[in-house]
Amino acid sequence: MKKQLIKRTGILILGACLFFGSVSFKSDFFEIAKQIEIFTTLFKEINMNYVDETNPAELMDTAILAMLKDLDPYTNYWNEQDVEAARINNSGEYTGIGALVRTDGKTITIVEPYKDYPADKAGLKAGDEIIKIGNINVADFEEDAGELLNGAVNSKVELSYRRQGEIKTTSLTRGSVEVKAVPYYKLLEDNSGYIVLSRFNAKASEETSRALKDLKNQGADKIILDLRGNPGGLLGEAINVSNIFIDKGELITTTKSVIEKYNKEYYTQKEPVDTKIPLVVLINGRSASASEIVSGAIQDLDRGVVAGARSFGKGLVQRPKELAYGTQLKITISRYYTPSGRCIQALDYRTRDEEGNAVRTKVEDYNEFSTRNGRKVYDGGGILPDLKLKTSEYSSITNALLMDEAIFDFATNYYYAHDLKDPEDFVFTDKDFADFKNFLKSSGFEYKTETEKELDKLLNTARDEDLEQKILDDYKAISQEIEVYKNQELEAKKPEIVSLLTDEIIKRYFYKEGLYDYYVKNNPEIVEAKKVLNDAGRYQEILR
Repeated sequence: MKKQLIKRTGILILGACLFFGSVSFKSDFFEIAKQIEIFTTLFKEINMNYVDETNPAELMDTAILAMLKDLDPYTNYWNEQDVEAARINNSGEYTGIGALVRTDGKTITIVEPYKDYPADKAGLKAGDEIIKIGNINVADFEEDAGELLNGAVNSKVELSYRRQGEIKTTSLTRGSVEVKAVPYYKLLEDNSGYIVLSRFNAKASEETSRALKDLKNQGADKIILDLRGNPGGLLGEAINVSNIFIDKGELITTTKSVIEKYNKEYYTQKEPVDTKIPLVVLINGRSASASEIVSGAIQDLDRGVVAGARSFGKGLVQRPKELAYGTQLKITISRYYTPSGRCIQALDYRTRDEEGNAVRTKVEDYNEFSTRNGRKVYDGGGILPDLKLKTSEYSSITNALLMDEAIFDFATNYYYAHDLKDPEDFVFTDKDFADFKNFLKSSGFEYKTETEKELDKLLNTARDEDLEQKILDDYKAISQEIEVYKNQELEAKKPEIVSLLTDEIIKRYFYKEGLYDYYVKNNPEIVEAKKVLNDAGRYQEILR
């Protein structure tokens, strides 16, 4: 084992030297070489002399992850399984059970079974917790257990899962799964064409172009492009999707870095499909990266109206770098900028607060830019829409509910307690919302406001200075006031919470396709987009 360790250490040193040798040095070569040598000797001494037997691979993984944690959350070390998962995500095709899943180390939860794919045919539902795959207990599996769900076409797999407290089993046959970039498009009653672009995989521009052409053939004379919740993907596809609506030769995005070779400008390369058709692009706080490149270009070039809420602000560019043994380093190499020069990135990971969190640009520090028509737009991270819609914005409590999976879990319970035959019959009533609030109490849901976090800091400081007792009464009084506010906040944000609950519940009964059918008639953002597109004067005024 010691010889293998020394051999692996040598390879790591060589790989590090090759990596550093391939870029322009930003610091003294001697200092880099010195730190590598220190780390190598420390690593060797630990593995040769520690009181208990060590696992060199696990120690190295820990060291790598700790080092990358000091950078940004998008610079990551990928093992062989991660590399394969990225390939699948970008290609849009894989072999498996046909379901979106969430893993937490102990269980695998079905988030969404895809209609008519193996998981759906086997009867799996959103909320099912897979606890055993074949003969392997998920809780005992040290690797990513989700990989066990994938396999060769027509191979069978036995699953044990927990549903509403009861253990069930099923058998399914794996199949080829196609994850569509455009899962839905439809001609609406007012001749608006509605296109959902859910991801920027290798088929994004092809599927978007095909949808647009089909809708135009059906009579569409205006378009709604829905990028809400789209996390991004391939840069090339962002350029190509923009190119569908924008002339050839237009600048779409620029990348900037301290490393000269990563400073690039990206222009449209093809003839567009339609540069005149009125266009509304929908975005929200979960629209990121490639979604922001497209919406930023549409806005800066005054090609269409961007509506919704400020996008996520993920403007850091990553590129995979090959490492040893099939692993990769996905490393941030530059930042994205819109055609007007706005930086998309919202958080500054070079500047941290006292708790080590990245700092967000303050409103007073935003910089002003101009679109092609001379409209004022601002940086500060993400894309601020031309038409801000409150129904697209998520408050602190709503984000906390999403992070805690409270909306997802309530929808699971609702599904098994109610029978719904037609999405048009569904109304989330006041009684349902009261049930949701009771569910939050019974599940122990809680969240901290920013004020509470600051109060905790104050109390800790007072404790260090022996002033805790002097301010404790005031602290308790303020905390009680905050609790009252938080209870009121749940009611105040009822519309956005009910909207999300409605989406999740409809999807349980009628899949994603049924949700989109419900959307086009009832979703407030789509309703507003249609109003803008059907009012030529208002549309032009926004872009003027």
